[in-house]
Amino acid sequence: MADHSIRLMVHSAFVVMFVLLLQSHIAISQEVDEELEFSYQEGSEAGPEHWGHIHKDWAACGNGRMQSPVDLSDERVRILPLLGRLRRSYRPAAAVLRNRGHDIMLRFEGDAGSVRIYGSEYALKQLHWHSPSEHTINGRRFDMELHMVHQSADNRTAVVGILYTFGRREPFLGEMERYMEMITDKHEAEEEVGMVDPRKIRRGSRKYYRYMGSLTTPPCTEGVVWTIINKVRTVSREQVRLLREAVDDDSSRNARPTQEINDRGIGLFRPRRKGY
Repeated sequence: MADHSIRLMVHSAFVVMFVLLLQSHIAISQEVDEELEFSYQEGSEAGPEHWGHIHKDWAACGNGRMQSPVDLSDERVRILPLLGRLRRSYRPAAAVLRNRGHDIMLRFEGDAGSVRIYGSEYALKQLHWHSPSEHTINGRRFDMELHMVHQSADNRTAVVGILYTFGRREPFLGEMERYMEMITDKHEAEEEVGMVDPRKIRRGSRKYYRYMGSLTTPPCTEGVVWTIINKVRTVSREQVRLLREAVDDDSSRNARPTQEINDRGIGLFRPRRKGY
């Protein structure tokens, strides 16, 4: 019993320090809405290794110490049950699908609900897809990654990421396909898709990784609370092909390379088993 109490105190202290670290860095800048001056082609003048030099406001892309994405390696992960379950309260809302040149974004025009993290509400604003995935697990890169971007009332940013590997079709993305075809190769084109229910996005697990990072596109602002769902889901090859063909760039991918973890910790929430 004494050992259990000590472990609980250690976990509690670690979580408190983790939360204070998260709350001490606030991401208030938005990602660049259009791909006008940056590229995902490594080696090109506007490629990821040069983002930090293109504009002074993008300096964090090159010299930031808490950049995203990262490799979620087992050696860095610490199990933190006290992080608690990811509390979601999503609801259907009107949405618009937009071709931003570097990705396809679904922007919510109404109140699509929120997630609750460390006592703060973060409203769901938009979601978009990257292929291949930006985050990796033990060095493995997956075939697609969905980012659900949220903002708090004081403009802090939280992103929920879901990883996918090739397999069965992804139902939510399937609902977007006909609208996606309407904006294929049309930079800045938009299509109203009506009411969209984000509750249809399947997670498949209550386990998640949590760490402090940045936006993965310029200006690479740090202070983003990242939540990556531990379950890897499936998406069809055809769906990923459609996503990449829809954007009007010359790149075969829109994933930023993984960044140095530096001295950051990565938490893993795993629900306690009964009896523990």
